[in-house]
Amino acid sequence: MKTDDLRAAYLDFFEGKGCVRRPSDVLVPKDDPTVLFTPAGMNQFKAEFLGLGKPDFKSAVTSQKCLRTGDIENVGVTARHHTFFEMLGNFSFGDYFKREAILWAWEFLTSKQWLGMNPDELNVTVYEDDDEAAAIWANEVGLEEVRIRRHGEHDNFWPAGAPTNGPDGVCGPCSEIFHHPGGFDPSKEGTEIWNLVFTQFERKGAPPNNLTPLPAKNIDTGMGLERTAAVLQGVKANFEIDTLRPLCEAAAAAVGVDYSYDAQTGRPVRRIADHARAVTMAIHEGVRPGNSMAEYVVKQLLRRASLEGYLLGRTEPFLHSLVQPVVDSLKVAYPELTQTVASTVDTVKAEEERFLSTVERGIKRFDRAVEAAQKRGENAIDGEAAWELHGTYGVLVEMTEALAARHNLSVDRAKFEELRAAHEETSGRGAFADSVMASGPIDAVKKEHGETEFLGYEQTEADATILGVIAQGRLVPTLDEVGHAEPVGVILDRTPFYAEAGGQVGDLGLLSSGTGASGEMRFRVTDTQKEGGLTVHLGHLEAGELTAGATVHAAVDADRRAAIRRAHSATHLLHHALHETIGKDATQRGSVVEPDRLRFDFAHRQAVTPAELEAIEDRINLRVMEGSPIETNVMDLEEAKTLGAMMLFGEKYPDRVRVVNAGGYSIEFCGGTHATNTGQLGLCRIVSEESVGTGVRRITAVTGPRAIREAREAGTVLKQATELLKAGKPEELPGRLTALQEELKEARKQLAAATAKSAAGGAEELLEKAETIALPDGTTAKIVAHDLNGAPREALRTLADTLRKKGEAAGAPVAAILGTVVDDKVALLAAVSPALVKLGVKAGDAVKAAAKEVGGGGGGRPDLAEAGGKRPEGVADALAAGAAVFRTRLAP
Repeated sequence: MKTDDLRAAYLDFFEGKGCVRRPSDVLVPKDDPTVLFTPAGMNQFKAEFLGLGKPDFKSAVTSQKCLRTGDIENVGVTARHHTFFEMLGNFSFGDYFKREAILWAWEFLTSKQWLGMNPDELNVTVYEDDDEAAAIWANEVGLEEVRIRRHGEHDNFWPAGAPTNGPDGVCGPCSEIFHHPGGFDPSKEGTEIWNLVFTQFERKGAPPNNLTPLPAKNIDTGMGLERTAAVLQGVKANFEIDTLRPLCEAAAAAVGVDYSYDAQTGRPVRRIADHARAVTMAIHEGVRPGNSMAEYVVKQLLRRASLEGYLLGRTEPFLHSLVQPVVDSLKVAYPELTQTVASTVDTVKAEEERFLSTVERGIKRFDRAVEAAQKRGENAIDGEAAWELHGTYGVLVEMTEALAARHNLSVDRAKFEELRAAHEETSGRGAFADSVMASGPIDAVKKEHGETEFLGYEQTEADATILGVIAQGRLVPTLDEVGHAEPVGVILDRTPFYAEAGGQVGDLGLLSSGTGASGEMRFRVTDTQKEGGLTVHLGHLEAGELTAGATVHAAVDADRRAAIRRAHSATHLLHHALHETIGKDATQRGSVVEPDRLRFDFAHRQAVTPAELEAIEDRINLRVMEGSPIETNVMDLEEAKTLGAMMLFGEKYPDRVRVVNAGGYSIEFCGGTHATNTGQLGLCRIVSEESVGTGVRRITAVTGPRAIREAREAGTVLKQATELLKAGKPEELPGRLTALQEELKEARKQLAAATAKSAAGGAEELLEKAETIALPDGTTAKIVAHDLNGAPREALRTLADTLRKKGEAAGAPVAAILGTVVDDKVALLAAVSPALVKLGVKAGDAVKAAAKEVGGGGGGRPDLAEAGGKRPEGVADALAAGAAVFRTRLAP
């Protein structure tokens, strides 16, 4: 059975059992801070499993896109480990339970109508105390006792070891199904193809008697698509199935080797194929290679795959050529992949080029680190070397560990992490936790009251009831501390406040009431966020008290909301204009919508030209002048797709979606607030276009009064420039500027000539006063340290060249460190005569030491090096430090 057929059969089977077919969750869940990537099918149903909210269904079936890196070192080595994979799953939330889950699993596996597997090749395991599951397998399925093996809590319980070790919370036994090719063999474990988890308990505290039966029992099952396909296709490894074997062959061809599973090159080729698949799927959803969170994982996978190719002899970018084969292997299940091929290829290739530009030097540095560890008789590469490889050469620490393992070495990870932490502290990076948005209090409110009703599409004011007040990470019945420092959160049963989502910022405004023990209550809302279906109004109590159960009047800042609506509608017009101007490949990669200002990121391989930007702006404003109606309608997802509504990749859409239609030309899924016609935007001006990452551009624009204000300010600046430059009229400015540039160029020539003339005389005086060092061969050398005291940077090189020429002519080679301060910025230059370079004296060493004294850095060639700094008061110390380096190198 083909892999695509297996996926379809599974979904059809459980849909026939009454399970609602749900689409795969996105690979990078935006509303679950506990994971970077979706690791299992149950993740999208966390709320249903916890009994939060009121789901429209009690059972479900999915094929879920998953990405895990916990076993990354085993990828390509074992038969069944992957980073990206698909998990087939069927779920029950208080509906069917253990008996149905077991009988349906057996039916699907063994029925001729479905998979038709040989029952004699299957065996199962159950939790040691789960007599119920064992009885179902024995009495209703008919398995012999020898084929029903019982295991302890670390093998057949979820979470593993939960009864003894925790954590507290929902848990339960599981039953696993194994396949034995050719028939059951009790001496062999076989291949696990399906895990049935019966979440039937709540753990509270330490054993004994710490498992309390749940009132509503759940089912969570997982069948690995790739490993089950391998069993059905009779191949020895997942990488040999119909969707992965061609990808392995494509990877082998890309790096110029032949592929067979048992070949020496088989393992690295499988790693390349696996990582290419994961990278393609993640970048399709908008996760670019980067240095934080999910982006770092993508960067690591991409560079690991590139390194594998490099070690096989491929020194040019190749991984991008595997994007199309990946798409071909998955497009039956995920046809949307075909729409982002070009941008994904560009992103992968750019990152490959960046990595390969440094990898050769990185490998040489790694080899030196290995040699140093072996000479010291140690079994680990030191942390300093690992950090240098990571930060300077792009060899991420995980890659260093993988390379080190090939030499039976580890990495001093503790020292590495110490250096990384120090770097992050100085570069301003770090993590924070928002106690107001803590999940515990929010979950408690949701479980008791359900979700917040949003009224903001139709109104900006409404009366509401306070459901909860969150302060310092906990629910409080009453808050009367006026002027508290940290913001608190107020949850209402209904609200006109829009919570930040989809790039649109949250509303501001006021909650108020005229009743209560302390009189009038005023709560200033400074931000609005959403968590688990609840709207949280963040802000400060200005008067009175907040009490759960009290009625308040919620009023949004209406003028600010109107400005946000203008900018949000302009974002849709911009997206449409981009597609009309530069093509459909300009897919959205993020946006921010603020009052009368928008920022829009999109996939594009090059800068948008001025002519294209002008055309985009013209197209937007043509639509504005048309005054086309902007309509919003809620409809079925499939109906919206039929209308041609634009979907954003990496976003998860519900069965019922809100569609914003501007004039019939821009049709997008959107939950934000909008103008009612395009004419309300007034004007849209593009103010900038720039690169923000590999293959991603950003356009910033303004609308309404802000656009008019910026146009007016630009006109004022133009007028002032015209007057200052005596251009007569604005259109004469370019000519006037050209003339001034020519005058400046000529003035610089004259200054350079005067500087050179002055340097000739000054150099003789400096050499007379310079420190003289006797060299081993009986000759002497001169060390010059001099502050040019405000002279232009060009004068440094002129003087350095003159010093070296005059010194060499007099038989005394020169080592000079020079400095100057221009506009409160320090410029340093070190120069060394060729005779001294041969003795090991390097200009770069001196200039680096000098730069530290002025808070800067730099470098260059052994004979000439430059640096800059930001502390003018340290120039004297800098020159002294540079001279000291020369003195040390020249001392006999």
